Amino acid sequence: MTALPTSFWSLVEFATREHPDQVVLADDHGRWLTAATLRDAAEQTAAGLYALGVEPGDVVSWQLPTMLESAVLMAACARLGAVQNPIIPVFRREVGFIVNQVDARLVIVPERWADFEHAEHARTTGRQVLALDLECEPEDGMRLPAGSPASLPAPLPMEPDAARWIYFSSGTTADPKGARHTDASVMASSNGVVDGLGLSADDVYPIAWPIAHIGGVTMLTAVLRTGGRLVLFDTFDPATTAERMAAHQPTILGSATPFFQMYIAAQRRHGSEALFPNLRTCVAGGAPTPTVINQQVQEVLGVSGAVGSWGLTEFPVATSETPDDPSVGTTVGPPAAGVQMRIVDGELRLTGPSCFLGYVDASLDADAFDEDGWFRTGDLGSVDDDGRIRIEGRIKDVIMRNAENISALEVEEALSQHPSVADVAVIGVPHDRKGEQVCAVVVAAPGHEVQLSELVEHCREAGLARYKCPERLKVVDALPRNTMGKIVKREIRVG
Repeated sequence: MTALPTSFWSLVEFATREHPDQVVLADDHGRWLTAATLRDAAEQTAAGLYALGVEPGDVVSWQLPTMLESAVLMAACARLGAVQNPIIPVFRREVGFIVNQVDARLVIVPERWADFEHAEHARTTGRQVLALDLECEPEDGMRLPAGSPASLPAPLPMEPDAARWIYFSSGTTADPKGARHTDASVMASSNGVVDGLGLSADDVYPIAWPIAHIGGVTMLTAVLRTGGRLVLFDTFDPATTAERMAAHQPTILGSATPFFQMYIAAQRRHGSEALFPNLRTCVAGGAPTPTVINQQVQEVLGVSGAVGSWGLTEFPVATSETPDDPSVGTTVGPPAAGVQMRIVDGELRLTGPSCFLGYVDASLDADAFDEDGWFRTGDLGSVDDDGRIRIEGRIKDVIMRNAENISALEVEEALSQHPSVADVAVIGVPHDRKGEQVCAVVVAAPGHEVQLSELVEHCREAGLARYKCPERLKVVDALPRNTMGKIVKREIRVG
């Protein structure tokens, strides 16, 4: 493992020295940036922000889709020494709460994007807003403010414990929480990608998930370190995105069940010829990959399976499998470089270089760390004899039925393998006598009907104890998912 530079901007300069002409970023619209042109564009944008009154240490909140401007802005804020606060594009009411909590000096949003008036909404926060017109093609360069790099102050001296990034959780809990990260902690998250996946200058990884998610800086760091290529897709269309990605000859595909279903369907449409002939691995992050999906990845896409990884906004990419691991798809791999893990009462706890500093709301820190300073993930798990970690659900995702603990994840894994089930979430619903009942919320496979009795029989045949089998069934058209593919259970309503 190569030593990481000391700051994110020094990483940009490192990439410019080591592989200046390597295309590290491209998009779905024919644009691209080498390491050197990324550095140049970032310096010009940093000067443009400085001219708008952004000083080193100010907070810049930005809510942009997955496009070149977002990556340039990440580097530009690092050059200027601004604290940046990426906000995933689907946030609405949360934006005002976020930008006021972080005391943003400037909020950068699209004028309009995906049928939403982002600028109009952002202006209700009372903060200074810079709106970008994404509906017009840029005549030259980026849709970002630009200025002369000569006007910039010298880069800030390295402060190892300074918060330079603020990421808010993606919404599987009721309210987003702002996690404060250093340059070092966000860059360390790339170890699982570089070492686990073996990312190299030959790799091409197209992404259609939000680059404003903490995984965005993870992947940008990884390609700057190695010279690999990240291809940015600002929209996700299950009917066309896979074929558009195929045009870039990807070597890696990810990253959650809806994406894998798209790739599998596209390959089946394409026929016997490989749609992704250079594909060497798939990577899963954000949620466990159901066994049936992992098997289809192997059979249809021709790779060893979906390489598991695991992390949180507070502690990104804590673990990663490798593509040649014989257990691919059944664990999330061992801890990444420098990460240590322990299990207390079934809960996975972590310490290591990618751990966040603490929350913006410092009152939340007491519950986030144990008495020894280890981060309490809230995830339940176990470790096998080879040191690989298995995720067994969330502490808050345990169903209490007649004083028995039931892992919703275990029941979901069994139900996902029933031929009538296209998608499933298992939740606990209140019950006067039992405390909670196990309820299966199911999307039926095309042409199938779902019966509770059949699901119960299937779970019993899969080896589940009788008390873990679903007692209620609700069939829905779709399950609510966030932009990283995680099911948002708090949005599921059962009458």
